[in-house]
Amino acid sequence: MKIPHIETLISRGPFSESAEWKRLRTELLAAVRAAEWPPGTGTFTIRPESGKKRGEGNGVKPIKDRTVSLLTAGRKYGEMKKRGLTDHRGTWVAEHPWPVGERIKPGNMDAAYVLQDAGIVCLEWETGNISSSHRSMNKMCLGLHKGSIKAGILVVPSRALYPFLTDRIGNIAELEPYFELWRSTDCAEGVLEIVVIEHDAVDLKAPRIPKGTDGRALT
Repeated sequence: MKIPHIETLISRGPFSESAEWKRLRTELLAAVRAAEWPPGTGTFTIRPESGKKRGEGNGVKPIKDRTVSLLTAGRKYGEMKKRGLTDHRGTWVAEHPWPVGERIKPGNMDAAYVLQDAGIVCLEWETGNISSSHRSMNKMCLGLHKGSIKAGILVVPSRALYPFLTDRIGNIAELEPYFELWRSTDCAEGVLEIVVIEHDAVDLKAPRIPKGTDGRALT
């Protein structure tokens, strides 16, 4: 998987310059680049087919699952908690609860690294529609504002990849107009980035990436 662009919206305070953040960012980006299709090929080849019609185009969830699995080695927050493993500091885990919201908690992160001191590095991989991208960005900005996360990363498809995926999936082109708003988030320290992904090649003979279901939307 290629990463043609990384949009750094926020980079403030000591953590953004720390060796720990540089190490975690390197780990995260390596796991993103390791996303492959078909599985086992070591590269990412997309079937160039529009996702506008049911039964056509490519899903997204299997791409995300590969990266999350590499980062977390299969560690899931809920399963670890059931086994009495409640201290997740110093490791990547999948499905970590968001530390924002009061009466209602807004679901789980796709992957999170719990820092030894305080705070969380959060990875969100867009598998829903554009409104889902905005929710992810809002949660990360709120987490930075409240000081409950130290870094938030959202992975979205490029303009070139977007047409071949589930119709109306969140993408960099539709997020660009809001960069100025997210940059203005009131936080003393933290990092906020959007990682743009793109296929290595196109091939009409490549198998479609299966679509899962997210609510009523095929992903």
